[in-house]
Amino acid sequence: MALLFEQLFDPESSTYTYLVGCSATRLAALIDPVLEQVERDLARVAAHGLTLVYTLETHIHADHVTGGSELTARTGCKPVVHLHSAVTCEAVRVAQGDRFLIGEVAVDVRETPGHTPESLSFVIGDRVFTGDALLIGTCGRTDFQGGDPGTLFDAVYAQLFTLPDELLVYPAHDYQGRTHSTVGEERRANKRLANRARAEFIELMNGLGLPPPKKIDVALPANLGCGRPPQS
Repeated sequence: MALLFEQLFDPESSTYTYLVGCSATRLAALIDPVLEQVERDLARVAAHGLTLVYTLETHIHADHVTGGSELTARTGCKPVVHLHSAVTCEAVRVAQGDRFLIGEVAVDVRETPGHTPESLSFVIGDRVFTGDALLIGTCGRTDFQGGDPGTLFDAVYAQLFTLPDELLVYPAHDYQGRTHSTVGEERRANKRLANRARAEFIELMNGLGLPPPKKIDVALPANLGCGRPPQS
């Protein structure tokens, strides 16, 4: 059995979506799908001869609308979210230490809150999918949507920086065209997190002064329904 893998990119939101599948059973999941890319994603699933069984959400996104509900409607796949996620759709809910299978491929769940309270990372084979908790050379913001810099610092150091150095890091975004990193590289050289005291990290994150995400007013309500806006 081999892990099937494809990294996909949405240029508008700089979001990476990941197709992961089991070569033995031909079952698959999409991690952090984007609504506008549903047709592309379904075409890639079909091209690999796969059946989509899950969508994995690393958190409730503020910069794009998830394709989760549309993919469920089209394929019957089930969304996977944090146990205490505020989403209102029917979903598989997971928490720290849980393991589930995509065919014969194991997915290990790590809670990595701080960017948002319900943020998850998924360890699959030789790689970890970190959402916005750990980006390449940086990390997700902590100034809205229940974020907390101290919580993020603790989660990254406890749940991600304790993983093997050689484990590949695949984040939810990159804005410079980089595709992946490693745990060892991030532990040594991440400009926000590496070799920095917790109090210093909190001060840094609290002083960023970033503008709100462009799509936040649309994305957050829709993503609470796994990609469908609340009914008026």
